[in-house]
Amino acid sequence: MSVEEEGIPGLGHHRQAHWTLMLLLSTAVYGAHAPLLALCHVDGRVPFRTSSAVLLTELTKLLLCAFSLLVGWQAWPMGGPPWRQAAPFALSALLYGTSNNLVIYLQHYMDPSTYQVLSNLTIGSTALLYCLCLRRRLSACQGLAMLLLMVAGAFYAAGGLQDSGNTVPGPPPAAAASIMPLRITPLGLLLLTLYCFISGLSSVYAEQLMKRQRLPLALQNLFLYTSGVLLNPCLHAGSGPGPGLLEGFSGWAALVVLSQALNGLLMSAVMKHGSSITRLFVVSCSLVVSAVLSAALLGLQLTATFFLATLPIGLAVHLYHGSH
Repeated sequence: MSVEEEGIPGLGHHRQAHWTLMLLLSTAVYGAHAPLLALCHVDGRVPFRTSSAVLLTELTKLLLCAFSLLVGWQAWPMGGPPWRQAAPFALSALLYGTSNNLVIYLQHYMDPSTYQVLSNLTIGSTALLYCLCLRRRLSACQGLAMLLLMVAGAFYAAGGLQDSGNTVPGPPPAAAASIMPLRITPLGLLLLTLYCFISGLSSVYAEQLMKRQRLPLALQNLFLYTSGVLLNPCLHAGSGPGPGLLEGFSGWAALVVLSQALNGLLMSAVMKHGSSITRLFVVSCSLVVSAVLSAALLGLQLTATFFLATLPIGLAVHLYHGSH
């Protein structure tokens, strides 16, 4: 996948190779999340609070950003950090936090299969807000590429994996979940619309903010994750009674936190030097990684639907980047 025209123009061969490597690593780390989370399951459920994992992930990202600045991996601004520029990142953290919590609430108003299919509408909402808010224009081929990404996600969610009959520690795949009756309430449809809007807005706002400020990426991440660490304890406390902060954590759970922290840092670099559209391609391509890892680690079988889903992803990459 090449760098987009709005990303880093005129890259040399070595920088282009580094960019490509970072995109591949982002795709691999993002795709590993679901299989790793499945390996954490005990008796078919996650033994720790989701809000605990989110809080620890934000804290890990904050510590990594602070460490990279302290050891001089990225230059410290002359005259000290401009703290006034930290305020806009509070809104970014609030948007991301709201989006993550809406995902949880949506499960009460629709079945998992319906959510998995309809959540791909975030691709369309992100592309639309990308054009409206950043005043970018997508060609007809690029618009078709976005549509193909949504189709690929829907195919995968509809049954890209199936249980091979072995006992695995993870939850049932989408194909098994589809046995549940399909349902969506009017409130669920409203919340889904709100989720698609906030998810797209959070991505586009973060891109605009990171590109507008001429600050080191590590410092921008420090601002963002400081806001996240301050916000998430409130969300954790408001999530109701449950296990303690570290209760139910295992080695797999620690790996989930570390991988999510690395994923957040990589995605920040994608947003800084690429675009929200680049992020959509990373997320869509990660479905392939997730499926392969699920087959290898959880004993699930790849279905014909999975291979069908990979075709529109490849065609979308060709259409979008071949149209420049």
